[in-house]
Amino acid sequence: MPLAAYLSEFVGTALMLLLGCGVSANSELRTSKGHGAGWVLISLGWGLAVFLGVTVATKSGANLNPAVTLGIVVSGAKEFAKGVPVTLPNVLGYIVAQLLGAFVGAFTVWLVYKRQLDDHPDPTSKLGVFATVPQMPGWAWNGLCESAATFVLVFVALAFGVHGPTTGLASLGALPIAFLVIGLVASLGGPTGAALNPVRDLMPRLVHQLVPIAGKGSSHWGYAWVPLVAPIVGGVLGGIAAGPLL
Repeated sequence: MPLAAYLSEFVGTALMLLLGCGVSANSELRTSKGHGAGWVLISLGWGLAVFLGVTVATKSGANLNPAVTLGIVVSGAKEFAKGVPVTLPNVLGYIVAQLLGAFVGAFTVWLVYKRQLDDHPDPTSKLGVFATVPQMPGWAWNGLCESAATFVLVFVALAFGVHGPTTGLASLGALPIAFLVIGLVASLGGPTGAALNPVRDLMPRLVHQLVPIAGKGSSHWGYAWVPLVAPIVGGVLGGIAAGPLL
């Protein structure tokens, strides 16, 4: 039933963002116990966040990402998961569920880390808890980085997923997807933080904009279109490239 699949996408995405933005907060904020742990912890934490999100989202095929959803569409796949056909209403339903889940997950991180966020002196680090911030701003290069990383994410996930016993990314089991994300964040995340997912950046950035955080500074909406558009481009290209393998 599509409603169950939409709920699956919502819960999986919310959990992924809760734990992913949570590990960013733990590493970035000075009064957190994990402060200063660095990129290795962030890479591992985001990989485990994806692992758990995928684990609970089996009924939908565990897309958790509009770039993945659109990559599946252009790959020529017939189903997102067993009994959930690839149709326009389901595509829209998945993306809406992902958007709402990402907002809830990021909002919960704000609740959990509110005191640390208010105490932290650096506005850029506060934003970095929620959204990606490029090390060297430049729309073309930042976009290339995000597109390339998301291409690898979608291409590899779909190419491996065809060998699973059921339809969808969850057919892999969650662990290979987690290793894929850890590798991508660790290797290609240096320039931009590797959003890899439009809702992973857009909705937490919106939470940063809306909630009260002492001294938070700008939400940098002028950059926000890059981690929104570039992962979609990379995901679609990854789906096209993976199509012959399905």
